[in-house]
Amino acid sequence: GWGALFADDLPRPFPMVVEIGFGRGEFLRQLAALRPQVAHLGVDVSFKRVLKMARRLARTGIRNIRLVEGTGEEMVRELLPESSVETFWINFPDPWPKKRHHRRRLIQPPFVREMAVRLQPGGRVEIATDHQDYAGWIERVLSAEPWLENIHAPQPYLREVPGRMRTAYQVEWLREGRPLCFWSYRRR
Repeated sequence: GWGALFADDLPRPFPMVVEIGFGRGEFLRQLAALRPQVAHLGVDVSFKRVLKMARRLARTGIRNIRLVEGTGEEMVRELLPESSVETFWINFPDPWPKKRHHRRRLIQPPFVREMAVRLQPGGRVEIATDHQDYAGWIERVLSAEPWLENIHAPQPYLREVPGRMRTAYQVEWLREGRPLCFWSYRRR
């Protein structure tokens, strides 16, 4: 289990933070460096990204990150116990903009329910997108999940979150002037 995987580096019990789709990995590394007593799990479907991140981590002193190659859906459903996660981070998932591809979007009602079940009471789901059509989709899915409540209510989401770390992609998109959307939901 996760306790054994982190046993050499963290005292138990420890909170767990999961980033699904860590991309270049800078956000996950910053999270882990800021909270060295927290277990951080990075999940990415790309073997190449997982390998690059593992090599980067090997050159640092960061000891509280573990990596999983696989889909977010499989990892959440099959590898995480109920009420075990403090925070899920999903930064700028692929919007699959063509209507016929919408079924491939990560943010789907069954997946959001799986995450909610795995959150500790009061645990959070943090999601960001730069795609306006996907923003509407994400809002509908999150607001329909009865296990979750919007931290920013009555606003559906924020355009900017003061103090939130930025991903490399986010910095790029801000330069391009893309409007960004950020959700923070908490398990009831």
